[in-house]
Amino acid sequence: MKEEVQLKVTNDYIFKRIFAKRGNESILKDLLNAILGIKIKKIEVMAEANLEKEIETRKLGILDIKAILNNDTIIDIEIQIINRHNMIERTLYYWSGLYYNQLRKGEEYQESKRVIAINILDYNEFLEGPYHEIAKLRREYMYRVLTDKMEIHFIQIPKFKKYRKDMKTKLDMWMEFISQIDKEGVENAMSKNKEIKKAQKEYEYLTGEENERRIAFLMDKALRDEKSAYVGGKQEGIKEGLKEGIKLGRKDGEQKKQEEIAKNMKKKNMKVELISEITGLTKKQIENL
Repeated sequence: MKEEVQLKVTNDYIFKRIFAKRGNESILKDLLNAILGIKIKKIEVMAEANLEKEIETRKLGILDIKAILNNDTIIDIEIQIINRHNMIERTLYYWSGLYYNQLRKGEEYQESKRVIAINILDYNEFLEGPYHEIAKLRREYMYRVLTDKMEIHFIQIPKFKKYRKDMKTKLDMWMEFISQIDKEGVENAMSKNKEIKKAQKEYEYLTGEENERRIAFLMDKALRDEKSAYVGGKQEGIKEGLKEGIKLGRKDGEQKKQEEIAKNMKKKNMKVELISEITGLTKKQIENL
């Protein structure tokens, strides 16, 4: 029986095909405008290898979108649906790589461009705070920003779902599309933003066309398999821990039993050597009773 999967916008292959496809620059520009709140005059999506080949050569397709805004600011957008408990470290690693590699030989440090990392997460990275958070480098003194060249965004879908009310901002509208909570929310967002309407049509095409659907299904399956392996490994670890605990408990119980026997034998003034031979306890253990 063929497995049916409801492919989501958060499937990273689907997400990249919607926002990084040539001809869809206006969709990506509108989303980034909603997230960053800056006027975007020009956007250039960095070309990458064929996506199908990329899926085949990776253990798990984690496809991010890299773009350049207004000829200087570098953007990296990543979708994460599994909490691997290393998002902060991962983000710093990839952000630093983009920041470091942008400078050509002979260029001065001052020529480095602003790098912004955007993480759209299908889990909550932080228990407190709003669904959209921004992290920057700041001084301890009066919490002043050290530099605007580093900026990291965390957009947490579960928080948006939990505290979702009337749409107030452009980002709220885009989150209705990305989260696909219900048809009404998406239709409402589409009625207010023509770029979301274009994105929805692209999404409907991608999840309906057989070849694209097959690739997206492979991506979804890889994520499900990884999540299943993670949960399975965790459960196996718990089982092994319980078994070991039972063994230790039995061993501990057996020793206590022998100690009680040794106590009674000591009361009858039996020799330590004989007690040790009968109970299996060491002379020191017997003397300490």
